[in-house]
Amino acid sequence: MDLACIVCNAARDNNLNLLKSVLNGRSASEISMLISSKVNGATPLVISCRNGHSEIVEYLLTWCQADVEQVGSVSFDGEPIEDAPPLWCASAAGHLGIVKLLVRHGANVNSTTRTNSTPLRAACFDGHFEIVKYLIQHGADFEVANRHGHTCLMIACYKGHFKIAQYLLSLNANVNRCSVKGNTALHDCAESGSLEILQLLLKHGATMEVDYYGMTPLLAASVTGHVPIVEHLITLPCVTRESRIDALELLGATYVDKKRDMVSALSLWRRAMEERNLEPKIPKKIQEPIAAYEYVSEVTTIEELEELVLDPDEMRMQALVIRQRILGPTHPDTSYYIRFRGAHYADAGRFDRCIDLWTYALTMQQKILPPLSPMTQSSLLSFAELFSFMMMEAGRLLPRGRVVPSIEACDMLMIFCKAVVEVERGQSWSMEQQQKIGTTATSTASGEEQQQQQSANAAAAAVASLHDCNNDPNALSRALVSALHIGCLLAWLIDDEACCPNMRKDILKALYKLNRLNVAVRSGRTALHYACYREGTLVGRYPACQFPSPYLAKALLEVGADPNATDDAGNTPLHLAAMVYPKWPHIAKILLDNGAHIDARNKAGETFESLIKPKKIHETVNTLKYTTLACLAAKTIRKHNISYEAGAVPETLHKFIDMH
Repeated sequence: MDLACIVCNAARDNNLNLLKSVLNGRSASEISMLISSKVNGATPLVISCRNGHSEIVEYLLTWCQADVEQVGSVSFDGEPIEDAPPLWCASAAGHLGIVKLLVRHGANVNSTTRTNSTPLRAACFDGHFEIVKYLIQHGADFEVANRHGHTCLMIACYKGHFKIAQYLLSLNANVNRCSVKGNTALHDCAESGSLEILQLLLKHGATMEVDYYGMTPLLAASVTGHVPIVEHLITLPCVTRESRIDALELLGATYVDKKRDMVSALSLWRRAMEERNLEPKIPKKIQEPIAAYEYVSEVTTIEELEELVLDPDEMRMQALVIRQRILGPTHPDTSYYIRFRGAHYADAGRFDRCIDLWTYALTMQQKILPPLSPMTQSSLLSFAELFSFMMMEAGRLLPRGRVVPSIEACDMLMIFCKAVVEVERGQSWSMEQQQKIGTTATSTASGEEQQQQQSANAAAAAVASLHDCNNDPNALSRALVSALHIGCLLAWLIDDEACCPNMRKDILKALYKLNRLNVAVRSGRTALHYACYREGTLVGRYPACQFPSPYLAKALLEVGADPNATDDAGNTPLHLAAMVYPKWPHIAKILLDNGAHIDARNKAGETFESLIKPKKIHETVNTLKYTTLACLAAKTIRKHNISYEAGAVPETLHKFIDMH
């Protein structure tokens, strides 16, 4: 173990004697190097501040002159925190003595993590009141928000820390400040359920703002089911009759889906309807019936409402219709509860109802959400899991006496086509972003123009953060893999001789559309690369949906996939097939039979033969069968170092020759 590891371990284990024995007698430069070294992303000072080892902290600061601002990576509640300053770590962990020690040694009380979280915000999160007071008394700015625009007051309200919220408000913290998505401290309080803090906020002038999703704090409390907060807010003079009605109806929907309390839901809906019937009456804005909801229309009379007692299933549909009317299709809870209800139908063996609801939710998401939205990707992944289960468990008796039905190929094909659309949308979005970056990089705006451009870029970035979650560099690869999982199941179907010729044609046509996109994602790998390698597995519980997939590889090659496409490391699909060769010999044969070059080299100079060692290639395949004259000619050119510059070799052959 090297000295840097010993130093970090001593800090972690609170072993001051070991630390001194390692550092004493060394030069200042050696000590500086050792205490600034990181193990698992953290320095000894960050580690000791995180764990509350005050003697270690004092020794590092006083005798070793440790950098009080050097950041590191730490973990809180299983969540990694990147670029955390020592003061942030001590504040988050609640070590007041270390906080004071760091501040005395010049720590910046407003230093931030990578997500712009300050030590004060960290203390507010976990309710360390004394640390909050100390930091503010020493210059901490309680209005500094993190990258999402969440302030110290917001997080204190969300976490239910009354004393901290009261203290911040006594210092005139901005009670109506909005986050990037438009929510205020009152929203956070309504979602978390603290009536005491909510009343405190109202006393200090909190107002009922509307967030990015059109949600007021009243609706937020209704969605989360916090009855005391709903009952308090609907008595406020600023709340209209229509808002009270919406809140009661939405709360009733929450009782149906979240609390499974039909009686209370009916009582809330009755209250809302009685409120509607007061003069002047406020009629419901009835929407067109939706097929996925079995064409259920909202009830409009007390008599119709009472009849719902006899049909719990219709009550559940009423809850979905009400939620969609009030929240609208853009709110995450609308599609979430559609999928939630679909999952319940699947558990009950009613897979057709599940597929109908999930398809409706997915269609809605693709209409209104940006490309590669996590919600859309989650829907696609759920479909892959459901279809895998149905395919492998068809005919099995479920606990409630229902039988798992055979999967309908048309259902899978419909969802696969939607998955391909999502990949295409994501690819277009990625290309647009790259073009924007290129345009920005080549911009030569100067002086005032450049400043205006920066302001415009900042505004655009803020809007973009509202609308999408495309900051994830792996989002496109996950969309592709989700599509390939469903494609894998379809390829399994068409390999069956019993598959209808027309269905086979339609499936291959859909696979052709995916292949034509020529998407290359993580490490530059194509769809065929993924089909040939274990890395593609997202839902591997069922054999039909495991990678590598000979069926999918065969189908992709049939629709024109390039067997010699290379990833960033120069690997063809055959190179990846070699890595799983002993267990999956069919993959390599399928690739070779469809034109893969057996002697192709990756950037490390490895071939299929070198990767399958110690197995000898002649025991595996007939190399003569798969070695062409073109391959031999390419090898000869490489062997004799024939220069491309002389013009003896046409440019169109350079890539082919380089592969060998």
